[in-house]
Amino acid sequence: MKPPVRRLTRQVKVGTLSLGSDAPIGVQAMTNTDTGDPQATAAQVERLAAAGAELVRITVNSHEAAAQVAAIRNLLDRRHVDVPLVGDFHFNGHRLLATYPECAQALAKYRINPGNVGKGARRDEQFCQMIEVACRYDKPVRIGVNWGSLDPELLAQMMDRNAALPTPLAADAVMREALVVSALESARRAIEVGLPADHIVLSAKVSHVQDLIEVYRNLAARCDYPLHLGLTEAGMGSKGIVASTAALAVLLQEGIGDTLRISLTPEPGGERSREVQVAQQILQTMGLRAFTPQVVACPGCGRTSSVFFQELAQRIEVYLQAQTPVWRTRYPGVERLQVAVMGCVVNGPGESRLADIGISLPGAGEHPSAPVYLDGERVMTFKGPSIAEDFIQLLEAYVLARYGHQPQPLAALLSTQAPIAKHR
Repeated sequence: MKPPVRRLTRQVKVGTLSLGSDAPIGVQAMTNTDTGDPQATAAQVERLAAAGAELVRITVNSHEAAAQVAAIRNLLDRRHVDVPLVGDFHFNGHRLLATYPECAQALAKYRINPGNVGKGARRDEQFCQMIEVACRYDKPVRIGVNWGSLDPELLAQMMDRNAALPTPLAADAVMREALVVSALESARRAIEVGLPADHIVLSAKVSHVQDLIEVYRNLAARCDYPLHLGLTEAGMGSKGIVASTAALAVLLQEGIGDTLRISLTPEPGGERSREVQVAQQILQTMGLRAFTPQVVACPGCGRTSSVFFQELAQRIEVYLQAQTPVWRTRYPGVERLQVAVMGCVVNGPGESRLADIGISLPGAGEHPSAPVYLDGERVMTFKGPSIAEDFIQLLEAYVLARYGHQPQPLAALLSTQAPIAKHR
C-alpha cells in the first residue's frame, strides 16, 4: 500500500537537513540538561543523535546557557556528531542572541514563541530583533505557538470580537483560531523584517488530541510553510505515547507534517531517547520512513503459553535494537528488513512466509520444533535448546547475504550454514 501523499510546502534547510515537501519527515528531540553544562549537554545530544534524532533542540534561557552553545557545538564536531542544534528562546532571546553572536552563529535554527517574547509594544519589537539576527546569520526559524503561552492581547481581542457576533463561537474554538492567527501573523511579520519565506517553519501545539488535529488541519489549509508536529505536554509512559500517536497519525495520514517531536515526560532516571524511538515507530508503522528492522510477533494466547516463545521474541527484539546502528552503516536498506517470531501453528506459518525471515513455534510446550522461513520458503526446522542462538546466527547470515556488498541467492546462503543445517 502506498504511503499518504504529502502536503506540498516550501522546503527549509536546517544545516544539512531539509524539511518540507518531498524531504523525509524529520525526527526531533530536546535535551533536558542544563545548557550551561556543555559536557552534559553535548553527551545527551550525542546519545539522542545515536538513537536517530535528526534535529536536537536545546534550551537557551540564560547568559550561562548562551555562553556555552558554541562550546557544545565544538564538542559535538570533535566527536563527529553533525546533528543540527536548535536554540529554544523565550522571554530574553533578543538579548541573548545580541550579546552572544557565537551562540547565534553556532545554532542551525532558532525556535521563537511569539506569545512570550515580550509584553505590549515590546513584543513586536523584541520579536523583530530576533528575526533580524536570524537574517544576519542566515538561520531558519520555527515560529512555535503554544496553547499555554498564547499572546494574551491577541486572544483578548479575538474573544471580544467573537462576543460581539450574533452567534458567538465557543471559547475553545476562538482559542484554536487564535493559535493559527498568531502563527500566520508572526510569519508575515518575519517576512516583512526580511526573513525569506523558505526560512520559516510553523508549529501550533496544544495538549489535547482533537484540538491538535483541528488546529493543524486549519493551519495546513492556510499556508505552505513546513509544519512541525507535536502534542505538547503529552505525559508519561503509555499515556504520552498513545496520545501522541493518536493525534499525529491522523495528521500524517492526511499528508500534514514535515517534522515531529514526541514530548514524553521521561521516567525518573530514564533515557530521553525514548521520544526518538516512539517518533521513529510512528513513521515506520505508517510506511512513511524506515529506521530499523521490524519484528512481527503474536501477542500470545492460550495456545502460546510457552515461556520459550516469550523469551525468544524478546531476545530477537533486543538483538535487532542493538545491531541496527551497526548494520545501518554496513548494509544499506537493512532498516526495511521484516522478521516474524510467531508462537503457534494457527497464524505462525502464514506470517512467517510473508516476512523476509521468520520462525514459527508450535505453541505451548518448552521443547518445540520450530520451522524457519526465508523469503517465503520453509527451509529448515530448529529443535533443541539452542533455537534462539541458531535463529540469530541465521539472521546474521541472511542480512549479510541480502544487504552485503555481494548479495547471495538463498541456495548459497543455506549451503554456508552447515552448523545450522543439521536441524533441517
